[in-house]
Amino acid sequence: MFVPHTEAERDAMLEVIGVDRVQDLFTDVPADYRFPSLGLPDGMTEMEVMAELQEMSAANSSTRELVCFLGAGAYNHFIPAAIDSIVRRGEFLTAYTPYQPEVSQGTLQAIFEYQTMVSALTGMEVSNASHYDGSTAAAEAVIMAYHHFRTKRGRVVVSPGVNPQYRETIHTYMQGYENFELVGETMLDPLAGPEALVPFINNETSLVLVQYPDFFGRLYDFSALIRTAHEAGALVAVAINPLTLGVLRPPGEFGADIVVGEGQPLGIPLSYGGPYLGLFATKKEYVRKLAGRLVGETVDKAGRRAYVLTLTAREQHIRREKATSNICTNQGLIALTATVYMSLLGKAGLRQVAELCYHKAHYAAECISDIPGFSVCMDRPFFHEFVVCCPKPVAEINERLLDEGILGGYDLQQDYPALENRMLLAVTEMITRDQIDHLCEVLSEVTNE
Repeated sequence: MFVPHTEAERDAMLEVIGVDRVQDLFTDVPADYRFPSLGLPDGMTEMEVMAELQEMSAANSSTRELVCFLGAGAYNHFIPAAIDSIVRRGEFLTAYTPYQPEVSQGTLQAIFEYQTMVSALTGMEVSNASHYDGSTAAAEAVIMAYHHFRTKRGRVVVSPGVNPQYRETIHTYMQGYENFELVGETMLDPLAGPEALVPFINNETSLVLVQYPDFFGRLYDFSALIRTAHEAGALVAVAINPLTLGVLRPPGEFGADIVVGEGQPLGIPLSYGGPYLGLFATKKEYVRKLAGRLVGETVDKAGRRAYVLTLTAREQHIRREKATSNICTNQGLIALTATVYMSLLGKAGLRQVAELCYHKAHYAAECISDIPGFSVCMDRPFFHEFVVCCPKPVAEINERLLDEGILGGYDLQQDYPALENRMLLAVTEMITRDQIDHLCEVLSEVTNE
């Protein structure tokens, strides 16, 4: 509850700073702008405010009411009820940055477990304690590679198959960096494969960034591309959907130097776009260039197991604009959510969810391919997302689907102008066979309208 200052307290504060009246604090603001009329409505009771907010929220539709085939980086997965029960415990919900290990052992251990699971999932040797989201994790990979080569290699090769939001964030982060060049993403056919990136790799390249599966859902073997990059002395970063690694080969096994990704599929709700979780894992040799925080396991003076922040350059926390990485919080609560999710499901559970997504997506693709005017326009294996060529603009089709309680796919023309009338559809374990059949029925009607 807010408790206002008393007149005596206000007078004491004004005396300390040498001002007679509160109004004197605003003398530098032109008189016409000091106290503008805000046109605010009359005050309301708590009951009235609650009623109005509920009426406003009723105008929104969510995946509780709609069947969701929309993905493009954030996905509607089942979240076990136990997750919310655990992460809402007071020990976790109120914990802040664990600088004092003597009072933060629980939080530090949870982060350590998270790092261990992410490392195992990605096949890498070390993971940090997370970033804001997949986009910022990808940008931090670029910054890490840039500083690894001490700014002498300024070229970064990015596949057009990398999530457009990731690419936009990289552009934003890298503004003002000297000798920096981003190539590949806008210079190629949007659907170009990894072989098209090879001509851009040279001895000026610090990093090659690809996505697995890519933004269009396609699966590629990046082994040859990674060998080419390593022969040129460059590092390779692979952006992943962590849930796919329940069945797919982890990037660490085919030579990736850095693995980044969006952790939202790991038990984190859609929440209108966040907060989400940025995964970041790498090889041990690059650990001192690792952005963010890292928790290590040690023993105290009595020989008992203990956890501490370790190998973290203090510049990340106190040098501000001179730091080589961001100085964000570690989003420990979101990382904990992912940890609980992975713990509850285990290896077998993650594989089961991934298999359900895979098989349901392929059933949907077969169903859609049989509809006149529609086709799955992909020549590559895919996981749970695929591109559909449509006979009409995607926006029109999505309006029709919405009338039937279906949240349609992503309109690829928004980010790739050349991909007109192409929809990116995602299918998760939450979608039933009947719902897929209903989608196909509505799409069949679209061709006859």
